[in-house]
Amino acid sequence: MPSIISHAVVPLAVGLALGSKAIPGRLLVIGMIAAMLPDADVLAFHFGVPYAHQLGHRGITHSLAFALLLATLAWIFARQLAASRKHACLFMFFATASHPLLDMLTNGGLGVALIWPFSNERLFFPLRVIEVSPIGIRRFFSATGVRVLLSELQWIWIPSAIAAVIIVAWRRIFYASECRTPQGPVS
Repeated sequence: MPSIISHAVVPLAVGLALGSKAIPGRLLVIGMIAAMLPDADVLAFHFGVPYAHQLGHRGITHSLAFALLLATLAWIFARQLAASRKHACLFMFFATASHPLLDMLTNGGLGVALIWPFSNERLFFPLRVIEVSPIGIRRFFSATGVRVLLSELQWIWIPSAIAAVIIVAWRRIFYASECRTPQGPVS
């Protein structure tokens, strides 16, 4: 897994780039939390649940079904998130689904149960470029942690910043072209 903080970077970058009208602050913060939430499954280790079990690490909480569940909750609570139902649902699905997709790019672990409940098979992308983060704080604050952060900078933070810049540029170009569109004759 990338570090927990790096999971929040993707929805943060996209949410800020889309602007507060589309992604209000409450929705942005909840989306960032949702992007980190799948890793709460590490608590299962304390209850003796094996890593490879569907309730284990990178199991059901790393599935698109889990992302859909959180998106449905966002749709239900859109008013409390100060967002339209459409924006709340889509952003929450995107934020939550970004987590397992990033994990599928890591070079360690057992893979991700992305398509659970249809299959508990653990999947990776063919390209696995992100250095896997160690589980546990002590192991993170080591030479391994530095390698992980440098990897995440290269493969998550910088691409997220570039995506945000592209989204902002696209929004400005689109908005500018809408403003220049002739209105037609005035009656």
